[in-house]
Amino acid sequence: MFNLKRLLSRLYKKEEGITGLETAIILIAFVIVASVFAFVVLSTGLFSADRGKETVFAGLDKARGNLEVRGALTVIDVNADGAITAVGLDTVVFNMGTSAAGAPVPVDPAGTTNTTIMNYIDSDARVADVTFTVNKLLGDGDDLIEVGELFEITVVLPGTSELSTNETFTIEVVPPSGGTALISRTMPPQIDLVIDLH
Repeated sequence: MFNLKRLLSRLYKKEEGITGLETAIILIAFVIVASVFAFVVLSTGLFSADRGKETVFAGLDKARGNLEVRGALTVIDVNADGAITAVGLDTVVFNMGTSAAGAPVPVDPAGTTNTTIMNYIDSDARVADVTFTVNKLLGDGDDLIEVGELFEITVVLPGTSELSTNETFTIEVVPPSGGTALISRTMPPQIDLVIDLH
């Protein structure tokens, strides 16, 4: 009897508890918030991974578009006056090819867009987009240097340029994509008709 009185007294105290329905609603709310948060985290991660992949591929494209000098660079005193000058139309000649497994690089002296340009720098001046000619030593006849091809580039000294003994000069080879090749050499103490600079 005592137990029955205790049970009835609990019912009359109006103690309230959480019902199963309220618990289910709270649980569903937590699950929805957690799933939205997980979706945001996953989307951000996938976006970051995609951007990282694009960066890697852009870097690979840039590295594959590189040109390199093959062999020595030769300075030629065309008019045999004992001086290397633009007035004598003296030239700098070198061979170029692509780097190992490189992508094709357009080299068209007559081209105005999407082609390689040459810049000339010495102790007196920097001249952009100098005149050059191409002799296709190995290749299929088009204006693209591709894997296994070799182009001979002849750069005419620009403007009033003059290379004196012991002077350093640089030719920048700037392809439309890929890295710039800097060809820097120092003139010897004596000027000959043909100067081979390694």
